Amino acid sequence: MKRHVLHFLIVPVLLLLTIAGFAQTQQPIRIVMIGAHPDDCDIKGGGTAALFAAMGYAVKFVAVTNGDAGHQTMGGGPLAKRRFEEAQESARRLGIAAYHILPNHDGELLPSLSVRLEIIREIREWNADVVISPRPNDYHPDHRYTGVLVQDAAFMVGVPNVASDVPALRKNPVFLYFEDYFQRPNPFRPDVSVDITSVFDKKINALDSHKSQVYEWLPWIGNYATEVPAEGPGRIKWLATRYTRKITPEARKTLEAGYGKDKAQAAQHAESFEICEYGTQPTPEEIHRLFPMIKIQ
Repeated sequence: MKRHVLHFLIVPVLLLLTIAGFAQTQQPIRIVMIGAHPDDCDIKGGGTAALFAAMGYAVKFVAVTNGDAGHQTMGGGPLAKRRFEEAQESARRLGIAAYHILPNHDGELLPSLSVRLEIIREIREWNADVVISPRPNDYHPDHRYTGVLVQDAAFMVGVPNVASDVPALRKNPVFLYFEDYFQRPNPFRPDVSVDITSVFDKKINALDSHKSQVYEWLPWIGNYATEVPAEGPGRIKWLATRYTRKITPEARKTLEAGYGKDKAQAAQHAESFEICEYGTQPTPEEIHRLFPMIKIQ
């Protein structure tokens, strides 16, 4: 009788230990997207972020500058405050965990040691598995230098005596680049492509939070301000059209590899990323673990 009682006590305990052990090995993936300005991550990776967030994974956006120069009539502290508030609303609409904005001036970013240390701390504090940033070739110096800063941080995140106030990572994240269309010195390569069709409306709704940018500054500097509709439902429809990007043939092939031909052909919107040569070099199996929304056929 005692043996039976002991059996009924041990089995549930072993089951709980097994479940706990499984949970420890299946920790939610932690992603940090790093852009130069408050809205860059939303534009380049908002759909992927929304998919990660819906799966319960931890997503943080970081803007390396505060955006205090990005407007035709506002500037300085008032604009930085407005853009901070817009970013927090965007994070709420996407469902991501955090949107950090570093106190560096828009248009004045340099790849300095002090900013590199800020980037290292952001990656470490998030215990990131995946880090996504711009490539270091871009029309905007802030974008270029953000790419350089993240590259410079890629190895240092594991060096304990650098930024020693935050514990060094015992793993090196996978570093990826946002998609761009620049051809020199080398064109973007879509190593990972994510079908964001199901969350495209959510991405556009998040971009709508950045009113100072999508309806004011970017149309003004891009000479299409007359196209922007007045306040109302027409604005969102216009915004969706404005931020619809054609899926390139190369990205379509990557979608096919992950989703199968039929689903890839049906995809209307996608976000693609290139694997950086720095950091952990993932196998295809590791990419599918890190991007579980990609439905392997």
